[in-house]
Amino acid sequence: MVKPLYREILTVGITTGVVLLTQDRPFPWSLWTAVAASLLLPVRLRWPWLASLLCIPAIAGGLGWAPALVAQYRLGRKEKSIPVQLFWVVFMTVAATLTVLLTESIPLGPLLLTTAFTFGLAAAPTALGALVTARKDLTQSLYEARRARAAELEAQETSARAAERARIAREIHDAVGHHATLIAVESAALAATASDPAVRETALRLRALAKESLAEMRAALGLLNSDTSYPSLQELIDRARVAGVSVTLSETGDAALSPAVSRALFRVVQEALTNVTKHAPGATVTVTVDRATPVRVSVVNGPGELPPLGDGGGAGLHGLSERVRLAGGTLTTSYRADGGFSVSAVLPPGKSKVDGQDSTFGGGARSSANA
Repeated sequence: MVKPLYREILTVGITTGVVLLTQDRPFPWSLWTAVAASLLLPVRLRWPWLASLLCIPAIAGGLGWAPALVAQYRLGRKEKSIPVQLFWVVFMTVAATLTVLLTESIPLGPLLLTTAFTFGLAAAPTALGALVTARKDLTQSLYEARRARAAELEAQETSARAAERARIAREIHDAVGHHATLIAVESAALAATASDPAVRETALRLRALAKESLAEMRAALGLLNSDTSYPSLQELIDRARVAGVSVTLSETGDAALSPAVSRALFRVVQEALTNVTKHAPGATVTVTVDRATPVRVSVVNGPGELPPLGDGGGAGLHGLSERVRLAGGTLTTSYRADGGFSVSAVLPPGKSKVDGQDSTFGGGARSSANA
């Protein structure tokens, strides 16, 4: 607000000063009409045509070109109609030349030259204002075009990524689903034909794990709309013990957890136990869960007693870190001085960034805290 005010004061002051410093005053009313036109220049901000009209008497008096140039520039900036712009240019030209014709006798040649000069003097600021407005509009149009193009490219990239993800999901579902189904079928066949109870029990457990893995994979890929439940931590620990892992579970607290946080907690323990089985067979594992505010879970294992079974890829921990981050928590992993490994996470008990949208546990997943 202050800068426009100063700008108007400066504009009015300069034009008025130019008028007052002009020594040649053709008519008694020339000075006052020019001063009035200069002082009334602020009306051009709202009504450019009115400012041009107020400059006509000053133009006729011979001293009004300073305010007229400012008024015509504003008219060119705001008036979109070229005929209207041309009308005011011609109006000023006629006002200036008609006064000369009425007061002086000028030959045709100088009169035409004077008329052309006057027309150019009135048209120049008008054209300049129109060009500035056209440049501003063109710049805005180019900006909008670039923004629309960027949005279109982003939409195309998003569509391409979605299509590629869908293709990968189909490939994973077809390949992994096929093998998981074969494992489940052959495990069922083995359970039906084996005479040893221990073999039958192991085969049935393998069949159940294959079916559960297949169901969770389909849910993760968004291929199922049905509810997908998952076991409690105690059931997860029991399975690990059956597989030969020495695990101790300690749970405290009773805070209600959101589905995504509960799922993330379950996945931290599951991934940690999987890594122990692969990279530290025979190690002793301690799982500690504190369902307070915030929720804390840690899985600590000692050094393995057998050679590692995995290749140490580490992709699982990266994915787990992303899952914990989306649930609003943080994941920390570290090697221990005794040769073991520690995985710990801090999670908020409330809603996370993925509540209601986590495709990995379906619409009706039951919390491991309440399973």
